[in-house]
Amino acid sequence: MRIAPLTALILVSLSQLAQAQAPAASPAPAAAASNKPLAVVNGKPIPALYGELVEKQMAQGQPASPQLDARVRDSLVNLELLSQEAAKKGLDKDPRVAAMLNIGRMDQLAKAYLEDYVKAHPVTEAEIKATYDKAKAEAVEPEYLAHHILVPTEAEAKKLIADLNKKAKFDDLAKKYSKDPGSAKNGGKLDWSDRRAYVPEFSNALAALKKGETTQTPVKTQFGYHIIRLDDTRKPQIPPLDAVRGEITQQLQQQRVRQAIEAARAGAKIE
Repeated sequence: MRIAPLTALILVSLSQLAQAQAPAASPAPAAAASNKPLAVVNGKPIPALYGELVEKQMAQGQPASPQLDARVRDSLVNLELLSQEAAKKGLDKDPRVAAMLNIGRMDQLAKAYLEDYVKAHPVTEAEIKATYDKAKAEAVEPEYLAHHILVPTEAEAKKLIADLNKKAKFDDLAKKYSKDPGSAKNGGKLDWSDRRAYVPEFSNALAALKKGETTQTPVKTQFGYHIIRLDDTRKPQIPPLDAVRGEITQQLQQQRVRQAIEAARAGAKIE
């Protein structure tokens, strides 16, 4: 279970302070599986479990080490000291502080419940395969390989179309005149993509072309006037199941989360 974001930020800042102040000796293992508290601050023990949870937050890929243990311990000591000082001033009774504490509690409980729900309703291999097969069987847009030239005026576009009809080379005109910085240097070449990647006017004109054809009327979009040549089309390449298994699993787990929320709402009285 993750530490709440605000607490995590405080712990990170305190760990930096602790790193500067902590002595090199006497590190206390934060993740020690023991009933012995991590530290006792003004008579109040800090449970070893706190150290385990905070160490996961602070490690950020670092291996376990005495130095990391010391930073975790000193960060929690600082956090406890500051919390005690806040309580002495009655800040824990402030409505906004109390509200934030309660929100944090609800957030952690909600995360714990959802994690437990997903664990209790694991994604099965049959579900993964069914989801993959469904996506594979659905009708999908073809992918297009095209060139285009973008110019600011209709008159300029019409002149370039006339030049192309006189056997001028598309690539040469694109390099010289196109205002599209992404494709002009490559002779107007666009990457393989389905039509949904383009604005509707461009997309519709592209889909209306046959292989090898060039638009004979400038295509106006919000960017200017386009001359489009369709080079080729292909069916999308469907990756093998193993390549997308992780992504499908995450999608199905998200469905589990939605199911848990919907079930909770369905049985609740909300006014």
